[in-house]
Amino acid sequence: MAQEIEIRVVPRITDIGQVDWDACACPEVQPGLRAKDPFTTFRFLSALEDSGSVGPGTGWQPQYLCASVAGQIIAVAPLYAKSHSQGEYIFDHSWAHAYERAGGQYYPKLQIAVPHTPATGRRFLTRPGFEDTGFAALVQGAMQLTQNNGLSSLHATFCTEAEVAGATKLGMMARKSQQFHWQNHGYQDFDGFLTSLNSRKRKNIRKERAQAQRFGGEIQTFTGDQILPEHWDAFWVFYQDTGQRKWGSPYLTRQFFDIAQEVLRDDIALVLAQRDGRWIAGALNFIGADALFGRYWGCTQHHPCLHFELCYYRAVDIAIEMGLSTVEAGAQGEHKLARGYLPTPTWSLHWMRDAGFARAVGEYLEAETAAVEEEIEILTDYGPFRKAQVEEQE
Repeated sequence: MAQEIEIRVVPRITDIGQVDWDACACPEVQPGLRAKDPFTTFRFLSALEDSGSVGPGTGWQPQYLCASVAGQIIAVAPLYAKSHSQGEYIFDHSWAHAYERAGGQYYPKLQIAVPHTPATGRRFLTRPGFEDTGFAALVQGAMQLTQNNGLSSLHATFCTEAEVAGATKLGMMARKSQQFHWQNHGYQDFDGFLTSLNSRKRKNIRKERAQAQRFGGEIQTFTGDQILPEHWDAFWVFYQDTGQRKWGSPYLTRQFFDIAQEVLRDDIALVLAQRDGRWIAGALNFIGADALFGRYWGCTQHHPCLHFELCYYRAVDIAIEMGLSTVEAGAQGEHKLARGYLPTPTWSLHWMRDAGFARAVGEYLEAETAAVEEEIEILTDYGPFRKAQVEEQE
C-alpha cells in the first residue's frame, strides 16, 4: 500500500531546517562541491528572509510548501503569496489587468520562485529517491492550495524544461521566454573564445575591452574571504543607484549583503573597479557548480565600456578560469548578443483557477511561444560567431 503524503505550508524556512531543505534542494553538495543552483539553497533563501528582503511589507510572503511521508520530508518548494508582480522577471501585468477588468481579484496569487532572481533552476525540490512522487505532490498540492483559498492563479518561474514536461501533464500551462547566455565550448582563455567569433565582432570586443581599461584605475575580482566590509559598502551604493533607476526602490535590503558575507561569500564573485582610491563600479555574480550567474551592476562614475567589461567580459574570464560551462547574464538585454551571449529559452508554469481565464491565457501563450521561437531563431542568426563555429556548436 502506498504511504500517504502530507502537504503543509510553513511560514519560515527555519521551521523546515537547513538539513531537510538542502537534502531536497542541493543533494549533490559534498565537501568541496558547490550547489548546482545557489539560489534555492537554505542559506540564500534564509538570507532573503532574515534580512527583510522578503516577508511583511515586501509583497513576497513566504509560504514554503513541504511534502512528507511518515514524518520524513521528501520535497519542498519556495512558495510565496504575492500582492504584486514585481521582482519576478516573467511579466503577467496584462493578465492581472484583464482579470481585474472582468471583475476578478488577481492578487494575492501564489508564486513558486526565487525572489528577485531570474536564474533557471529546479523549483520543485525533491529528495533523491522521491523525484516522481515528491514532484507530483508539490505540483498538485500547490494547485489545491490555490483552489482552496480562492486565489486567482499559481505560477512557477525560471523552472527547468524537465519540470515543464512533468507539470504540464498535471494541468499547468507552460510559458516560453528567453535570456542571453554565454556557453563555454572548452575555451582555454578569452582569446580562445574570441577566435570563435567573426572578425568584425572579435575586433569590436577587443576595442571595447581596451577602451574599458582606459578608465584610469584597476579592476579586481574578489570571492570568499577576500570580500571585505568596504567592498559591500561600495557595492550597496552601486546597487541602490541601479535599483532606483530600474525599479524605483531596491529589492534587497542592506542587511542582505551583510548576511551574504557570513553565509554566501564562497558562492560570490564580486568584480569591482577602483579609481583614485575609490570604488566606482561593481558587478555581483553568484557561482554554481557549472554556471556563473550575473546578478547586479551599478556605478557612481560612467566610463565607456566599463559596464561591458565588468558584467560580461570579466564573467567570461571567471567562467573559463573556473571551468564553468555557462554564464547566465540575467534578464533581457539584446546588447549582450554582440558580446557572445546567445538567446536561450527559459520556462515558467502557470495555473489559473477560473476555467475561462485559463483558456484565454492558454491561447495567448500559444501565440507568444511561436513569436519567442521565431525571435530566438532570428537573433541566433545575427549572433557574433563564425558560421562554421555555429554549426559545430549545434
